[in-house]
Amino acid sequence: MRTLLVTGPGGAGSSTVAAAAAGRAAREGRSTLLLSRRPAALAGLDEVPGLRVRQVDGRRAVEGVWATHADALAGLLPHLDLPPATSVVPVPGAAELALLAALASADADLVVVDAGPLADGLALVALPGALRWWLDQALPPTVRALAAVRTATVAAGAARRGPLDTVLDALPAVERLLGSDRLAVATGTAVWVTTGAQRAAVPAARRAATVLGLHGLRIDAVLARVLPDGGPGEWWRARAAEQDAARSGLADVAPVHEVPELATPPADLAGAAALLDGLDLPTAGGPVPPAPERGEGGWRLAVPLPFADRAEVGVTRWGDDLVVSVGEDRRSLRLDSLLRRCQVTGGRLHAPGTAAAHLEISFRPDPQQWPADLLAAEERTR
Repeated sequence: MRTLLVTGPGGAGSSTVAAAAAGRAAREGRSTLLLSRRPAALAGLDEVPGLRVRQVDGRRAVEGVWATHADALAGLLPHLDLPPATSVVPVPGAAELALLAALASADADLVVVDAGPLADGLALVALPGALRWWLDQALPPTVRALAAVRTATVAAGAARRGPLDTVLDALPAVERLLGSDRLAVATGTAVWVTTGAQRAAVPAARRAATVLGLHGLRIDAVLARVLPDGGPGEWWRARAAEQDAARSGLADVAPVHEVPELATPPADLAGAAALLDGLDLPTAGGPVPPAPERGEGGWRLAVPLPFADRAEVGVTRWGDDLVVSVGEDRRSLRLDSLLRRCQVTGGRLHAPGTAAAHLEISFRPDPQQWPADLLAAEERTR
């Protein structure tokens, strides 16, 4: 396991848990990097041998990119008065992009990502796939190959630079970023979700499991904050009953580790480490990416979508991609060379609403793309 992503609803303690996990990993002898968009949640982290802490600031990242390329833009667009880096307003998603870039350049054995609130954590997971899709739409691989030829021509002085070349100059950096995406390696990425043991936590955790499954990941543990038993009064009894129901519902999502609800959060690593007593750091990441399996009359591909319902799931084919939607979330899956030469014949969601829910898409050979003799042999095997 190379990456541990920690997220949860705001105020659920994800920053404290991420810091505690990073501290434990470093003390166990692993080179560890803690990435966060916020200041370190615990004191003394910088004193732990083998642990580095890096705070990622989306605004500063945008300012740095602007400062790097402003001169080139000014030369290409002399009629515009470009603002200084300190006046540039970050675009939405800049913080997730900066965190993704920091994650891609990380050189530690284990990177613990304090991904912040659940919505931000899921947005981070979805970002690399969205970037790949838009890059392929704007500049398909064939166009990028021609762009490399043009770049070489310009470098040799055989052509003049233009606005297009400024865009092309950024391509290698984007491709390096996507090529180094640690989250793309599902088997090396584990996810912890922190939450309160309350009724509303269950649907939120289930939804997170669905979105993570769409992007090839899974929740490895739910860290639930619980009140101690035995408090007086009707309120306490009602709250205890709600906790019991929440425990049961969260256990359907992933193994639950109970964290005691404290009057004040731990201030140092020793106090935070106690919250993880009895919970081991994961040694492996998520599931192996889905691969085509032989079925009746062709092949089938199963995409895990835990807790998804039939009404919210959709699938379409676009070129060499299979686009799967679950509610407002969507992912484009690049088909392998076998399935690219096949037609989609249907899709069915099995075990809807349960942890085992998965979308099964069926394929059959496309007569237009299969050699006649190979197609005939395939039909004889049916």
